[in-house]
Amino acid sequence: MRSSVKRPPTPDAEEEEQDREPTLQEIINIKLVESGEKERLKELLRERLVECGWKDEMKTLCRAFARKRGRNNVTVDDLVHVITPKGRASIPDSVKAELLQRIRSFLASTAL
Repeated sequence: MRSSVKRPPTPDAEEEEQDREPTLQEIINIKLVESGEKERLKELLRERLVECGWKDEMKTLCRAFARKRGRNNVTVDDLVHVITPKGRASIPDSVKAELLQRIRSFLASTAL
């Protein structure tokens, strides 16, 4: 039987996470959640995507994919895998710009 190589023990991932400082992205996310702004932004996004027809377009793509593969041969994971890249690419720039502006305004008001 061979003896094992002597090396220091691997630190626990939980201990490492507790010791490190949160990133700017994590701090912003915490502030968004605590203030309730994240939910308001999500609701605004839903409204804008419905208004511009994006939601109907995604629904049509999902139905076409299900018809092509056979209704019983499609899982939610399949749909997510196929539709996500198309969905992200087809979000109108005006919607992205509006959300970005709202996030910037929030950050300016919280003085991060």
